[in-house]
Amino acid sequence: MPMIVWDKADESARWLRWQWRRWQAQRRWGAEALRTAPRLFGNAIPKSGSHLLHQILQGFADIGPFVVPGMPPVNRDAANRKRSWEEMAEQLRKMQPGDIRYGYLPAEHGFVEILTSPGWASMLIYRDPRDVAVSLMHYITDRQLEHDFHQVFREQLTTPKARLRAIIKGMDLPHSHLRSTWEQYVNYLPWLEHPEVLPVRFEDLVLNRRETLGRILDFVQQRGGWQLTLPREQALDALEAAIRPQRSGTFRKGLPGEWKDWFDDELKQLFKEETRDLLIRLGYEQDNDW
Repeated sequence: MPMIVWDKADESARWLRWQWRRWQAQRRWGAEALRTAPRLFGNAIPKSGSHLLHQILQGFADIGPFVVPGMPPVNRDAANRKRSWEEMAEQLRKMQPGDIRYGYLPAEHGFVEILTSPGWASMLIYRDPRDVAVSLMHYITDRQLEHDFHQVFREQLTTPKARLRAIIKGMDLPHSHLRSTWEQYVNYLPWLEHPEVLPVRFEDLVLNRRETLGRILDFVQQRGGWQLTLPREQALDALEAAIRPQRSGTFRKGLPGEWKDWFDDELKQLFKEETRDLLIRLGYEQDNDW
């Protein structure tokens, strides 16, 4: 009982802080500017740069009428418990103009209707699935001690190749399922068919950052009534300054193409068989001759 009371108190405190920050944004930028600002939502395929995108979106609070609520991803509550699909949708419906949130939402369960609505600037960040597999391997093995598959990776699958095979193909335990690479992506692919959602490649934010930040800035202005009131280059400087990889508890390297150091010919062939045309659909390869 005391823990439940504490959780409710923490959630209430977060909500009050959120409203206080909205009042501050209104006072700084004006009620009309805040009312016409789009809601910003950074959607992500897990292990694809969600924290990077969220940090960039938080940078909008320095250049316009936007609000950082200080809330966890919509998938989790303040105590880090998983929310139900309806609870996630309710988190989205609670967002007001100018609010900034992020999460990991497939293109289903009513999320498409909400995130493609007028007054929403929704983005999806994704990453080369081969690099995601390598990142997930390190995350489960070395960083997430409470992950359902941590012990398996440490005690049974003791080589990187064995762990990558499990990630690519998927794996079951009596109480848990490790989704295959294809399963990780398939329910997110439909987002790419909606022009109301801006696709953002993780690699572009690393290798071609300034231009990609410009695309994000232009997109946000197109999705609401807010107009930039300071020089464009100054705004881009602010968005870039908001990026702090060291603040992410899951950040490791984030280097595009790291998979080449881990995939041998056998893993390449397995990946091609298990993920079908995934790399082609995402634009990372033109065919399966890689």
